[in-house]
Amino acid sequence: MSDYQFILTERVAKVGIVTMNRPRQMNAINEILTHELVDALKFFDQDDSIGCIIVTGNEKCFAAGADLKHIASLEFADAYRNDFAASIDGVVSIRKPIIAAVSGIAFGAGTELALMCDVILAAESAQFSLPEVTLGVIPGAGGTQRLSDRIGKAKAMYYILSGRPMPAVEAERIGLITQVFSDDRLMDEALTLATAIADNPRLAVLAGKETVNQVAEMPLAEGLRVERRLFHGLFGTPDQKEGMAAFTERRKPNFNQY
Repeated sequence: MSDYQFILTERVAKVGIVTMNRPRQMNAINEILTHELVDALKFFDQDDSIGCIIVTGNEKCFAAGADLKHIASLEFADAYRNDFAASIDGVVSIRKPIIAAVSGIAFGAGTELALMCDVILAAESAQFSLPEVTLGVIPGAGGTQRLSDRIGKAKAMYYILSGRPMPAVEAERIGLITQVFSDDRLMDEALTLATAIADNPRLAVLAGKETVNQVAEMPLAEGLRVERRLFHGLFGTPDQKEGMAAFTERRKPNFNQY
């Protein structure tokens, strides 16, 4: 794996961990950090020994948004020609499950990055916000679409049009995030969940993520068709035979992963 300037990477057994590391800038997301993040995620995605990935920041800050001093002077022509903010879309191309472990501030692009992940676990200190309206713009990395899909139109309108922050407890209550833990337990809980996911049959996990994601991308009937075909296809895998045999024989399965 490459030497990175603004992220740290490590692996714990079958789990890959990517930590954003611009503490003096509160992990503000710029093009370099985005490129490094996507590169590390793709590396873990292609590593057959890794079954799940965690994306996190530090105790005070997941990511404080885009690095404004580098974009404030952008004009429409430059932003449009260069498709500004599109590079972070590489996160959603990752096939393996991604868990966002969020402590402290997750504002703007930080919230948008978390929304690109498959599971969001948050510390009690976490705060989410899409404050772009207060800067004269709107979320540009999927925030309007994914927030609306996650919490519904009325709540999304409230937070996007006001720019107000959302504490972790409220985020869990309205379905933005998966679960809240005390700050000192967050990474342990994220690693426990990631390990449990990574221990499951790999093809079934990949298929599960793909089919759930169809909900936001296609009509129900088409999503059901994709789900059914992948369901059928998994009956041709050794892990399916082993998993069902182990269940009927009342023993722990010995999965091959692939």
